[in-house]
Amino acid sequence: MIRYSVLHFTKMLVADAAERNKQPILDVLKSYLPAATSTKVLEIASGTGQHVSHFAEHLPDITWQPSDITHAYLQSISAHIQHKKLTNVLPPIKVDITTPLEQWSLQDLKPETYDMIYNSNMVHISPWETSQGLFKAAGYLLKKDGVLFMYGPFKINGLLTPESNIRFNEYLISQDVRWGVRDIVDLEKLAQENGLKLEKMVDMPANNKSVIFRKYTS
Repeated sequence: MIRYSVLHFTKMLVADAAERNKQPILDVLKSYLPAATSTKVLEIASGTGQHVSHFAEHLPDITWQPSDITHAYLQSISAHIQHKKLTNVLPPIKVDITTPLEQWSLQDLKPETYDMIYNSNMVHISPWETSQGLFKAAGYLLKKDGVLFMYGPFKINGLLTPESNIRFNEYLISQDVRWGVRDIVDLEKLAQENGLKLEKMVDMPANNKSVIFRKYTS
């Protein structure tokens, strides 16, 4: 179960897990971001905004575009941005990843716009259509050689470990039969359909992984 707190006099939500994992993720993330002021990152399903505000604070030359579908999260993202006085984070936008790209309120919907699309802890707590939409967006919006960076729990060739992740997956399915920890094999198929390939998986704390997909250069 995700635990949240709300900071006094603000709409800024704080999730315990996001607070714990934001720095380990950043440590991996930095290896895949070009060190240039032209670098642009789109975050899909930003949630509370803890990740994007932390990343932006430590990588100030990069432009960050957060997004989410939930109004309370959009408010929380804005609150985190304002709290840290960040100037390299664009206002959060509402995005339903299952809808066609032309329906998004994203200002720049040109192909090959972003160096990275970042997505954390979404695909296992949402229907399969969100995975399909994520990879379709990555195939269209990422620059050649750009990266789709995913974080969360994953199966590998049908195998889910350890026992805590198995119990977590059972809990997810009990909440909604459309949910569940996704298999890297199935995500690889979506990647191939959209011009991406699996480059690396990095073991992370709490039995999660950072998974890096890269857009073909040819």
